[in-house]
Amino acid sequence: MADNDTPKDTAKETPKDTPKMSAREAQEALEKQVASLKREISKINRSLADRAVDAVGEAGGWYGSATERAARATQQLRSQAQTVSEAVQQNPGTISSAFVLGGIAGLLIGMLLGQSQERDRSWF
Repeated sequence: MADNDTPKDTAKETPKDTPKMSAREAQEALEKQVASLKREISKINRSLADRAVDAVGEAGGWYGSATERAARATQQLRSQAQTVSEAVQQNPGTISSAFVLGGIAGLLIGMLLGQSQERDRSWF
């Protein structure tokens, strides 16, 4: 076999055999990576800004809806309070009687509950 016929051993390539980058090439590669990362960050920032605008619009809609419902509820409460106030002014005796009867009923219930608790305590 001649020297030309010997197979080359390519399986034993080591990092020493690979060409090394110069400092300039390494700097250019890093600059490309930085530029790529800046583009990605810009895309992410735009996406976040779009989502923030959507969220603000949606929150504004919720706020407007809640404000409208609260205003309607307040108006309804005022109307009901006005109705009760008019009923009390027109029928003061009826309202007074209702409060007195309610007080008496509460007093009787309280006395019954008080007596039932005393019976339960008598065993100790």
